[in-house]
Amino acid sequence: MPLLALLLLMAAPAAAQPVVAQNHMVVASHPLAAEAGQVMLRAGGSAVDAAIAVQAVLTLVEPQSSGIGGGAFLLHWDPARRELAAWDGRETAPAAARSDLFLRDGRPMDFFDAVVGGRAVGVPGVVRMLEEAHRAHGRLPWADLFAPAIRLAEEGFDISPRLAQLLSAFGGSLRRDPGARAIYFTAEGAPLAEGARLRNPALAATLRAIAEEGASALHRGPIAQDIVRAVRGHANPGLITADDLAGYAPVRRAALCLPYRAYTLCGPPPPSGAAVVLQILGLLGHFEVPALDPNGLDAAMLLGEAGRLAFADRNRFMADPGFVPVPVSGLLDGAYLTGRAQMLSPDRAIGAPQPGNPRRFGPPLASQPPQPEGGTAHMSILDAEGRAVSMTTTVESAFGSHVVVRGFFLNNQLTDFSFLPELDGRPVANRVEGGKRPRSSMSPMLVFQQGQLEAVAGSPGGARIIGYVAQALVAMLDWNLDPQAAASLPHVGALNAMTEVERGTAAAGLAPGLIARGAPAEAREMNSGLNLIRIQRQGEARRLLGGADPRREGMVAGD
Repeated sequence: MPLLALLLLMAAPAAAQPVVAQNHMVVASHPLAAEAGQVMLRAGGSAVDAAIAVQAVLTLVEPQSSGIGGGAFLLHWDPARRELAAWDGRETAPAAARSDLFLRDGRPMDFFDAVVGGRAVGVPGVVRMLEEAHRAHGRLPWADLFAPAIRLAEEGFDISPRLAQLLSAFGGSLRRDPGARAIYFTAEGAPLAEGARLRNPALAATLRAIAEEGASALHRGPIAQDIVRAVRGHANPGLITADDLAGYAPVRRAALCLPYRAYTLCGPPPPSGAAVVLQILGLLGHFEVPALDPNGLDAAMLLGEAGRLAFADRNRFMADPGFVPVPVSGLLDGAYLTGRAQMLSPDRAIGAPQPGNPRRFGPPLASQPPQPEGGTAHMSILDAEGRAVSMTTTVESAFGSHVVVRGFFLNNQLTDFSFLPELDGRPVANRVEGGKRPRSSMSPMLVFQQGQLEAVAGSPGGARIIGYVAQALVAMLDWNLDPQAAASLPHVGALNAMTEVERGTAAAGLAPGLIARGAPAEAREMNSGLNLIRIQRQGEARRLLGGADPRREGMVAGD
């Protein structure tokens, strides 16, 4: 080996290795949240117990991404019962919401004008969902699960670099909300800096009420009254009523699963984004992806093209199945996927991907125009008895609606609906309707092989979640990358009709080659937060491998 090459090799930092455990594991988007989950697992708690503790702490330490004022999708596996359940804790539109909620003089509002204030606040769902999941799958007392978050809220924690950066970026808007100003700013009005001690006694009191009274503390009584007052009394008012909050109910659904090579991939059905992830993998299953270079141009073409086709279908068909007949079985039908896969080539891009024609019923639909999506956090958890949770949770935009009530941010989830209710006289499936759940990109996933759990996966990242999760699954299942390597892999994926490559990584160098093959490609920031677990078995023994995305502040905690 030439001397220069040898010196460069010696100087290069070693690639991060996966965390290895045997008993249980939590991978969460903040170290304090992962530690809280680990405390519950060490106490003999279930994966759902750990998830509740993680969510409570994330409300405090990562308020820009998720919290008790938002919603979530949770996928749960119980190996003893051979039971797979998908819990839908997605927010709902207030009963009074109408399709013109985000129109002014017939035109869509500016997105950020819609975000800030009460207009976009949906009825929160995550606490009700976790309460129901705990009744079904929990082991520790409900009240015990909030103790770490209550203690941290009272004693305080040091603000992380990511939270400090986002407080600075959104300080102008956040400062105008009295609740946010009291918690996240100095007496002089400056956003708290990295390393500053943040205490949130108001949140501690709210969490203590939820610990003692259950989710009803949030959905009825004084806290609910304050939510209604904050939403309806804002300068940009919303529509939530006390009846909306009291009437919220999570939905337990059958999981959606699809074979992929030797595996079975499962996620929550719509309105989650998992069906789109499954469609991407269903298309890629027609190609010899395992033989491709993970960092090569052919792999990038296929990931991008499969994503572009799947997004075309998503924008036409995906919505709340309680309001719109979503043709999931048609979109994931083997014959339909084979026909769509014949449009793909690693050598030449599709000019303008169009939605397909799956078996469906209902009126002709228009495709939803692209809109921003943001926020979210993800946790992957495996307990000592093999129960697993894959949960993605969100308040939508950074800091949700920028409205704080009793120490927590309210979501702006209604901006995940289409601002335009119809195009060219045809309805958009994901239009606003009272009581409806907005379409989501959140895609918590579980992977099985021969009936045994193989992997737990998910990511935050807005609409890019779909591509992040699809690529991570390919990385682990086709390229046999360990979870840390899969989480760290430079990103390539689709965002609607665009193929994106991750700026500042080796993937960015693929853009010219993609463009030469006809793909609309661009290098962009792709700030994923993949939290992954892979299970290895040898006889009755198991070995857990965990990986946390280096792009964010996540951590693996395992014993």
